[in-house]
Amino acid sequence: MTGFLGLPLAFTTPLLLAALAGLPLLWFLLRLVPPRPRRVSFAPTRLLLDIPPKEETPARTPWWLTALRLLLAAIIIFAAAGPIWNPPVAGPASSGPVVLLIDSGWPAAATWSARRASAEGVVADADLEGRGIILVPTGEPPLEPRVMAPNEARERLRTLAPVPHMPDRAPALASLRKALAAAPEASVVYLSDGVALEGVAGVPADIASAVGDRPLTTLVSGVAEPLALTAADNAVDALTVKVVRADRDTLARSGTVRALDLRGLPLGDAPFGFEPGAKETEARFDLPVEIRNEVARLEIVDEESAGAVQLLDKRWRRRTVGVVSGATADQRQPLLAPSYYLTRALGPFADIRTADGAGTSEAVDRFIEQKLPVIILSDIGTLPPETHERLTRWIEGGGVLIRFAGPRLANGSDDLVPVTLRRGGRVLGGSLSWEQPQSLGGFSAEGPFRDVAVPNDVTVERQVLAEPDGLLASRTWATLSDGTPLVTGERRGAGTLVLFHVTADTSWSNLPISGAFVDMLRRVVALGGASAAEIAADQSGANATTGETVAPSRLLDGFGAFRPTMPTAKAIPVGFNGRASADHPPGFYGPPEGLVAVNALLPRDRLAALDLSGLGRVEPYRDVTPRDLRAPLLLALLALLLVDAMIVFLLAGGFSRLTARRAASASALLLAVGLAAALPLDRAGAQTAAPATPPASAAAPADKPMTQAQTDFAIQATNATRLAYVVTGDAETDAVSRAGLKGLTSFLGERTALEAGEPMGVDIARDELSFFPLIYWPIVPGAARPSQETLARIDAFMKQGGTIIFDTRDAETTMPGSNGAGTPANDTLRTILSGLDVPELEPVPRDHVLTKAFYLLRDFPGRFNGGTTWVEALPAAAEGEERPARAGDGVSPVVITSNDLAGAWALDDDGQPMLPVSGGGQRQRELAFRAGANLVMYVLTGNYKADQVHVPALLERLGQ
Repeated sequence: MTGFLGLPLAFTTPLLLAALAGLPLLWFLLRLVPPRPRRVSFAPTRLLLDIPPKEETPARTPWWLTALRLLLAAIIIFAAAGPIWNPPVAGPASSGPVVLLIDSGWPAAATWSARRASAEGVVADADLEGRGIILVPTGEPPLEPRVMAPNEARERLRTLAPVPHMPDRAPALASLRKALAAAPEASVVYLSDGVALEGVAGVPADIASAVGDRPLTTLVSGVAEPLALTAADNAVDALTVKVVRADRDTLARSGTVRALDLRGLPLGDAPFGFEPGAKETEARFDLPVEIRNEVARLEIVDEESAGAVQLLDKRWRRRTVGVVSGATADQRQPLLAPSYYLTRALGPFADIRTADGAGTSEAVDRFIEQKLPVIILSDIGTLPPETHERLTRWIEGGGVLIRFAGPRLANGSDDLVPVTLRRGGRVLGGSLSWEQPQSLGGFSAEGPFRDVAVPNDVTVERQVLAEPDGLLASRTWATLSDGTPLVTGERRGAGTLVLFHVTADTSWSNLPISGAFVDMLRRVVALGGASAAEIAADQSGANATTGETVAPSRLLDGFGAFRPTMPTAKAIPVGFNGRASADHPPGFYGPPEGLVAVNALLPRDRLAALDLSGLGRVEPYRDVTPRDLRAPLLLALLALLLVDAMIVFLLAGGFSRLTARRAASASALLLAVGLAAALPLDRAGAQTAAPATPPASAAAPADKPMTQAQTDFAIQATNATRLAYVVTGDAETDAVSRAGLKGLTSFLGERTALEAGEPMGVDIARDELSFFPLIYWPIVPGAARPSQETLARIDAFMKQGGTIIFDTRDAETTMPGSNGAGTPANDTLRTILSGLDVPELEPVPRDHVLTKAFYLLRDFPGRFNGGTTWVEALPAAAEGEERPARAGDGVSPVVITSNDLAGAWALDDDGQPMLPVSGGGQRQRELAFRAGANLVMYVLTGNYKADQVHVPALLERLGQ
């Protein structure tokens, strides 16, 4: 197929376009007029000159009609030539097979459909010419090239998918050379992604060298250039990530980066925008550090490729570190206090909480309660026994304690250190001294500092010494040039204990102002919150010495979606921080508690555009399906033929000839209309056209409009939050219920922020119940069972979030241990509940939210205190689970008591109790009101008291 005038237009038989050259000849043929007749004089004809002519015939065809007919001829020629809009890419002219060299790495994934469509177009064009296809994908392992039939090539293209790593084109070029050596007459079509990593040169030159002087077509433009993510940074105030591109164009571009957790739930979006000509920009997430630490995946929205995804593991998380200093107030000044140097060193990768104004025990207790993963003690010599015990338990539970030496530690007797220390320490110029400051000797291959560069400018003037024993060597992570330990550490339970044998300020050494200090603290802090396997492997140097590896867990495909692990994927060393490859695809490796993330790009990687201008003919990708234009041209031809016929009809006087027949035509039309009107209507049609209103007897009854009383009730119930009680029909019971809820409402107004309206009585068979969050139902012994319709309304109310308090008010008459069995009120309640879908019930447990909703309570007394309060049964707590409150996600729809709550709440008009309480006096009445407050708050706020997610943040604010 051949392009036409630079447009995406081609013709299947372009030679037919040569017929356009005959259009000028056709012009003259259409303009020709037959010769005029010879004139013969005839005398009587002079009499005819006075008769005006009725019709005139032009001497020749009008020019515009001739042009119309030339256009008809041109359309016929174009349609016969087989025009195709947006034709498939045609391979270079050659007699041999077509070699398709396809970049199939992640940069091609986002526009893979357009690239595959272009490849299928090349195959279709080769099929028309009877040529074979050789496929050479750059992202797959090299195979022996072979010639395939076009149908086989199409099937292979359908199964071909981009790989999730940057392709290595060298093996593919070797396959290309083999294919061209086996088929010298072959031509090459290179479907390029136009992208390479910065610093990787020579790709176009290598392709040109492999192809030689053979025909070559390169496809590189016409689709959106790929975007990628790299260099994620969990900084002090925000999470940032770089968005990079190869800059094949200079256009401005914008988009959105989304943050998700391990479950795939979105945590936030951040916009980004490229300035014209810019190759990178930044997306910023202003989220709390607790939420940022939950981010496991960053992705560019609507950019489906593995490069547009950045995975984050625990190594990336920003841990919170508590710092406790033993320095006095006059030493806690900038440039003097150890906390100053620690804050500057920890700032780039951790959040620091200091114990300003708090004692050691108070600060340690606070940090442990806040569940910080790392605590630093700077020059703390002696710990109180209680604090020592709590720290020991915290370390064994997984905490990391980092201690720094100082005068107090050197003279103290604390044994919460990884090695046994000598009293006094080692000082330059003193006892156990050396003649000059010692330099840093090296790091242990089994410790976390093994990959840190040893600085040559760190000197130590004083240190605390360790007593030599058989375990000292295995616990030493860093040594001075004389072999004495500088940093020691050991595992204790699930946690780690680390000791720097120098101070955290510059009084003993210049280590705190060196870059190595930041790297060392980064690796020690990273142990906080890590799994036991990670720490054990890290301390044993598994990734560098023993070869211990972790297997792939969840891997990305080329489009950036998680897929099951590939059989060709290999395990990675613990602590792997390399770029994804064919052996190590991007994704998560290791167990769920110790995932290691591998990404398509390293933080330092940037993209560069390939200059492919010298690789043969350069064409764009076709991202639209080819369209055959013959059908539209034939439709246009038919329309123009109708126009031509109408013009000829007009020029021949067709309308004048029709004038004589106009009256007859009108008469015929009127006759036809009259006959149609006289015909009888079809019975079925008449029935269909009839109104579809059913007879009155069959019509469904319409919803009854609300009465004025119902309207007034709805307005009164909704203009304020109100408590409600069931009107039982017993005047005394209803009066106590109303007075009780009125008293409770007053108590809530005085003690809480709730300003409820006057309580209302409801008729459960008639009134709308959904207006009320809580309904108090006193059980009257022997009351009739509500109708099934009423029970259905009650059941719907409870399932839609409402709560009903059933009060049998018979605790005083109930035998101990019988739970009310056998009393008339209890029997009546059982009858009512038998028609309701009531969940399993249990006595209120001590850790239920109801006991902590507002007041801390153990019991829920009313007038009586011997009854049991029942609520919906909750799932049993897991073994070892420690939570201050246990509850489900909802509120119990049923609360059953026998303590006569309303009787204890009931007050008369003077504010005096209406009924006496049994046993506890005024204290019991106060507790009854508190129980009522807890019930109301529980119903209104749910189980928020069980949510401990925000406790650390709240405690931190209290500390500030």
